[in-house]
Amino acid sequence: MSDIEIKQIINPILASDGAGVKLKRSIGVEPNYFDPFLMLDEFGSENKDDYIGGFPPHPHRGIETVTYMLQGEFEHEDSTGAKGRMSSGDVQWMKTGSGIIHSEMPAMSEGQLHGFQLWINMPAKLKMSKPDYIYIDSDKMSVHKDDEKKVKVIAGKFEKAEGPVKGHNIEPIYFDVELIKDKEFNFKLLSTHNSFIYLINGEIEIGTKNHEKIKDSNLILLEKGENLNVRAKSKSKFLLISGKPINEEIVRGGPFVMNTKSEILQAVQDYHNGTFVK
Repeated sequence: MSDIEIKQIINPILASDGAGVKLKRSIGVEPNYFDPFLMLDEFGSENKDDYIGGFPPHPHRGIETVTYMLQGEFEHEDSTGAKGRMSSGDVQWMKTGSGIIHSEMPAMSEGQLHGFQLWINMPAKLKMSKPDYIYIDSDKMSVHKDDEKKVKVIAGKFEKAEGPVKGHNIEPIYFDVELIKDKEFNFKLLSTHNSFIYLINGEIEIGTKNHEKIKDSNLILLEKGENLNVRAKSKSKFLLISGKPINEEIVRGGPFVMNTKSEILQAVQDYHNGTFVK
C-alpha cells in the first residue's frame, strides 16, 4: 500500500464575494479545478464590516455547495421555500441541480464569523436533477474522540463515527480534525480519489518526504495513494476532504457549472427570462 505524499502546497488568495464578504480562496484559483472540487473558500473575521453584507439572492446550477460554520450564524432562504438558520458547527450540503436561487445572510451584527464553503461538481446525468438538501446540526454530528485527536465526520467514516452523507456519487470524505501536538492522524484513503487537506491553524507534517513548512491557512493537495499520515508539530486543526473524480469536461459561467458552453448560455437565458427555477 502506497504512502500519500504532498503534491502541492498553496497559499490562498484574498478575495471577496457576495456583497463584499472577505474570504481566502484556494481551489477555484490555482488549481482552478481539482476534480470533483470546483472551489474552496474560507470566510472569517471579527470585523462585522467584512461580512455584514452577506450573500444576497443569487442563482446556481450544476453544482453542490457545502457550507460548514465553525463560528457565527447565517440565515438561509431559497426559491424552493426553504428557510433555516445555521449556527456554529452546523453544515448545509446543497445539491443545486437544475437550478436554485438562494441567499445566505449573517444573523449577527457583531462577533466572529468563521466557516468554509466547498463547491463540488455534479456529473452531467445529475446536473438537471431536482435541488436537494442535507442539513447537519452540530449536536447530531458523529464525532470520534480519543487522547490524541478529535474527528468530526461530515461525510465518510472514521473508526465508529460515520457521517450522514451516504450513497453519494463521488464517495466523499469530509473530516474536521483536531490533533494534539506531537501526535499523529492516520487514515486509509481510496487511491482512486483526489484528496486535500486545508490547514486551519497549527503546523503539520505529511508523509515521509521532506517538504516546506506548513502552517496556518494552507491548502495541501495530496498525491493519490492509500496511507495518509499527518503529524502535528503544534496543536493543529485541519479539514481532510476527498472525492472520486467525475472525469467530464466542464464549462464555468459564474455560479453555473455545466458541460458545454451552450448549457451555460441556456442557464443564463433561463435566469433572465424567469424560467430558471423548475
